[in-house]
Amino acid sequence: MSEVDKRLDTSGKVLKNWNPEDPNQWSSKIAWTTLVVSTYSMVLAFCVWFLVSALAPKLNQIGFDLTAAQLYWLAAMPGLSGGLIRLIYTFLPPIIGTRKLVGISSILFTIPMFGWFFAVQDVSTPYWWLLVLSFMCGIGGGSFSGYMPSTGYFFPKRLAGTALNVQAGIGNLGMSIIQMVGPVLMGFSLFGMTWLAPQSDASGSPIWVYNPAIFFIPWAFLAALLAFTMLKDVPVKANIREQLDIFSNKNTWYMTLLYVMTFGVFSGVSAQFGLLINNNYGADSPLQLAVQGASYAFLGPLIGSLVRVAWGPLCDKFGGGIWTFVSGVGLAVTLAASGFFLINPSGKGDFNGFLWMMLIMFFFAGIGNAGTFKQMPMIMPKRQAGGAIGFTAAVAALGPFLVGMGLSMMSASTFFFACAVYCVICSVICWMLYARKNAPFPG
Repeated sequence: MSEVDKRLDTSGKVLKNWNPEDPNQWSSKIAWTTLVVSTYSMVLAFCVWFLVSALAPKLNQIGFDLTAAQLYWLAAMPGLSGGLIRLIYTFLPPIIGTRKLVGISSILFTIPMFGWFFAVQDVSTPYWWLLVLSFMCGIGGGSFSGYMPSTGYFFPKRLAGTALNVQAGIGNLGMSIIQMVGPVLMGFSLFGMTWLAPQSDASGSPIWVYNPAIFFIPWAFLAALLAFTMLKDVPVKANIREQLDIFSNKNTWYMTLLYVMTFGVFSGVSAQFGLLINNNYGADSPLQLAVQGASYAFLGPLIGSLVRVAWGPLCDKFGGGIWTFVSGVGLAVTLAASGFFLINPSGKGDFNGFLWMMLIMFFFAGIGNAGTFKQMPMIMPKRQAGGAIGFTAAVAALGPFLVGMGLSMMSASTFFFACAVYCVICSVICWMLYARKNAPFPG
């Protein structure tokens, strides 16, 4: 092949002679354009995934009659479906390419948003239908396992930690955005939709609970338009059978355990954070404190997401393994301390202690999420790393479901202590395999 034939060709929808490790066969403009567009779509994806966590604390206030366990399950269902859908998305990037992956996904995000928009307007909507709509929100979380490996194809290893954690961290902000702007959007008539009468909350004040569901739909269609017009595909092709080789690499399984520790706990507790506060410290709890979970729910995802972005360059500089280990130790300590404040809370002091421990826990989770995503591209071949990222993310996406299920089956304090023990075990694994001096798989 001549030198001319080896040059990067960007003329078509599929890039030719693309090799991020060779400066002559890589375009930083294309790489960063892909990162920007797909990250914008991912923000909307996480808004969809955590839509229920923003709506659930308000449902009983507008006339629904749901138990605490039913509310936990509503917030948990997107985690279950998100994990299952991620298993599918894991294998899609080499099959359909980045452009169609992001474009089609952005359109699919609108389906559960339309569903919730209509469902919350009628308090007689059956619970089973609310569960179905919650399950459908998993498409937002599921897309992560396609977006991340796809983006990884566009960047050299030296920038992998920064690029992947910028995308994941900013994308994760969708969790915080929907929880933060949700209550604000519920406070006024939106888009001039005056023909839709407001509902009334417990105090009799008007509230538009359906607004967060409809607000993001135009932005999702915009994401689809940008994807189809601005993105390209890389020449990485593999059928499902060829991609199954990730399961023969033991690092896939170890990194899955570690990512469940970081992102599984992060996403799971984030989804239930508002309900945890309401049920243990709020007006309807035995303490009957004047605290609203919806006022604090956005803080956890916000902290974890921003830390993940900030720690990407640090992981590129010092390696991901050591930061994943630091995260595991921090998570174990803060989860155990949080569990202590959930044992028969007796006053505002217990709430303040729980809140601060949770916020610090989210900080350490962000560090660990950055560390794990730096590790995988370093310790595994490029295509395997993409598949492993998708698979580990699929399992960790079950976090909201597992946390919701755990909280509905046992006391909150017991569940938090169990999570702390799991983090200790994972920290030992991380130290022995990835973080210590002369570790067998430094990364």
